[in-house]
Amino acid sequence: MLTHNLGYPRIGSKRQLKKASEAYWAGKSTLRELQETGANIREENWKIQQEAGIDLIPSNDFSFYDQVLDMSFTVGAIPERYHEIVTDQKKPELDLYFAMARGYQKNGLDIIAMEMTKWFDTNYHYIVPEFKKNQPFKLFSTKILDEFKEAKRQGIITKPVILGPVSYLLLGKEKEKGFKRIELIKNLVPVYLDILKKLEESNATWVQLDEPFLAMDLDQEEKEAFEYTYKTIRKACPNLKILLTTYFGGLDENLDLACELPVCGLHLDLVRAPKQLEKTLDKLPQNLSLSLGLVDGRNIWKNDFKASLELLELAKGKKSENRLLIASSCSLLHSPCDLEEEKSGSGLTAEIQQWLAFAKQKVGEIASLKQLALDSGLPENQQLLEENQKAIQSKKTSSIIHKQEVGQAVSSLTPGHSTRNKPFGERRKLQTPNLNLPLFPTTTIGSFPQTKEVRQWRALKKKGKLTQNQYDELIKSETEMAIRWQEGIGLDVLVHGEFERNDMVEYFGEQLEGFVFTQNGWVQSYGSRCVKPPIIYGDVSRPEPMTVGWTSFAQSLTEKNVKGMLTGPVTILQWSFVRNDQPRSTTCQQIALAIREEVADLEKEGIKIIQIDEPALREGLPLRQSDWEAYLDWAVECFRISASVVEDKTQIHTHMCYSEFNDIIKHIAGMDADVITIECSRSQMELLDAFAEFQYPNEIGPGVYDIHSPRIPSKEEMVELLEKAKSVLPEEQLWVNPDCGLKTRGWKETEPALERMVQAAKALRKTTVAGIEN
Repeated sequence: MLTHNLGYPRIGSKRQLKKASEAYWAGKSTLRELQETGANIREENWKIQQEAGIDLIPSNDFSFYDQVLDMSFTVGAIPERYHEIVTDQKKPELDLYFAMARGYQKNGLDIIAMEMTKWFDTNYHYIVPEFKKNQPFKLFSTKILDEFKEAKRQGIITKPVILGPVSYLLLGKEKEKGFKRIELIKNLVPVYLDILKKLEESNATWVQLDEPFLAMDLDQEEKEAFEYTYKTIRKACPNLKILLTTYFGGLDENLDLACELPVCGLHLDLVRAPKQLEKTLDKLPQNLSLSLGLVDGRNIWKNDFKASLELLELAKGKKSENRLLIASSCSLLHSPCDLEEEKSGSGLTAEIQQWLAFAKQKVGEIASLKQLALDSGLPENQQLLEENQKAIQSKKTSSIIHKQEVGQAVSSLTPGHSTRNKPFGERRKLQTPNLNLPLFPTTTIGSFPQTKEVRQWRALKKKGKLTQNQYDELIKSETEMAIRWQEGIGLDVLVHGEFERNDMVEYFGEQLEGFVFTQNGWVQSYGSRCVKPPIIYGDVSRPEPMTVGWTSFAQSLTEKNVKGMLTGPVTILQWSFVRNDQPRSTTCQQIALAIREEVADLEKEGIKIIQIDEPALREGLPLRQSDWEAYLDWAVECFRISASVVEDKTQIHTHMCYSEFNDIIKHIAGMDADVITIECSRSQMELLDAFAEFQYPNEIGPGVYDIHSPRIPSKEEMVELLEKAKSVLPEEQLWVNPDCGLKTRGWKETEPALERMVQAAKALRKTTVAGIEN
């Protein structure tokens, strides 16, 4: 029986990669220093897993930005707009790689970044591959082989982790019409064979090929691509042990397909889909190994050894032990690094801490499960099991989890809680004179740059070196400057800037009952962006107002409307580690009621526009389309519960980013937000087609510039995007705004970009009015 892990966090236990990457991008450190940081993280990760007792330790799970971008780089799927950088021999390869992720604006070149979207139903973002008809592929980067050899020099024969060719293609996007990207499989597989043969020559034994699309709906052509790919690989590399991994769902109707593929092992996510085990055991050929994904890679709760051992025993009844592997359910990329980094005095009480396991603890759990499975009768193993069960039972019986009044509030919900008084058309007639906005009104998504000074104030307050009053005065000063600057450049709807907020979910969680926070529980969201997801351990309620004071202060400074800025219930749920003892829908309803109270208080204070951000609504979709309706019904209802408390003249906004809307547009409309702002610039307004085809009735703000890239777009570029938007949607529906909040950008980028955005809106107003007059 072997143990293995599907992947380990790559940011470093102290976010070393984030700091090193940002220093390199800012020109404050060298390429060599960045590469050394990467090497140190890889070495530390391998040693942690080796010391824990993991038999098959992954390599190539490290990335300087994103594993899908790594694969595009590896197979040479580099869009033509970057070829000037490719042919510049003086540029390091890593600069080309970062340009694809972040855009490039130097030396007379101005190149937009590749699109970015959510990795299945997680809060991780990947860089979307771009494909054209007859796309050629070639081995461009030897990263996979290099990192295998690097570990080998350290005495570790790793299991290279490679995104499988079928899933890689399906994660991408056709950039030309007239073909389907899956048709490129025969162009792509030879590059994979090249990689696998080189690994075989270097004495690799096991190779992990990730094919998460086996847990998705597949058409016949996609199924045939799987058959072609793995038959070809088996024929070319007969001695290499291919472990085919699936995760985030069950195989379901793809079970026969997966079991018939000529691989050496199949991995199942038994956290998300435990019921698939029995059917798989009945179907899986005896000569194939079975990897049991028992330890949750997506959440932070301690593994219930007893429940895992029951699944293990079921597997042992039909499979010999030497054909079984024990593993995490998916990559531990989605887990914080190490619970031991939570020092005494952190927000985690000893009671809650005993219920948790982070990545380092999870690899220990994998090893412990093997130990228990092989001989549970040993005294030390009995003690291990008893201690585990004591912690599991403690969580079930804890008095801090359940609150009677919260349960009663949820059970008292009626359809009236999720319905506005009047339909949008009638509300609009009331909102137009109440707000008095021009055509193409301009606004931002909410946050402004969190400068080094702002972050320092927060740190000093935490350390007790600034009093609450001193801190508040500094934030007031920053807020007033932001208001004055917005007035000065001519924005129509202002925001207070969110300088008092650390993170759009963390800030709210800190003020809600039922949440607890870590000091160092960081996970990667994209590139160098790391977040500390809150932990929802119990019933959620709002003790007191959370945003009213700062929003009211900002509104008192100006005659223009200041938006109240809130994070929506679905996003708070999706971007938290959620309790696993009740349905997610129930937890979401609890959060929705808390946000509803905040919305009501903002309106009472005279705030006329309230934005409830739901960027995570689509990412919560189950992998199977047959399961979508049930999720969307409660997710949309929760948004409406939070929003429907206001009068009709109050305008409700929502924001979504990095989402394909075509297949859920009916439900987006069902949210009934007066205005929705969406990410659109990287896709060059393609996302608006869904809204136009559906004849979406409410107002829309398509993002006109990409805030996740440091490049500053021109006014003309934004006008062109707005003209595209105007060509598919009525002009009276359109707002003008960036793609997302500006928290992660600097003022040097933000100021000229927003100034040009306002100029673009004004230019469009002139041409539109002139067109109407003519």
